[in-house]
Amino acid sequence: MSEQPSQPVDDKAHIRHELDLGKAEWIRAEPEGETLEDAVEYAFVPHTDGVTYVAMRQSSKPDGVILVFTPSEWDAFVKGVKDGEFDEPW
Repeated sequence: MSEQPSQPVDDKAHIRHELDLGKAEWIRAEPEGETLEDAVEYAFVPHTDGVTYVAMRQSSKPDGVILVFTPSEWDAFVKGVKDGEFDEPW
């Protein structure tokens, strides 16, 4: 019996459409002293449920995919970045 490939789950589907990304103040994530042509941008977006979510997008595609993180997910992501979890192997 073969396993069915798992489908991606949007666990923020109930929140995403309620976030006002039009008023988001996007922050570019660039190495200090550098200006990149394309960079990751993130914004802290408050929600009526009292939680401030973090949205992340690619600066060259502002109308493209936007990832949404809960505060604990964002903290884990930032910790992973600081720990080198996402560094390229070379």
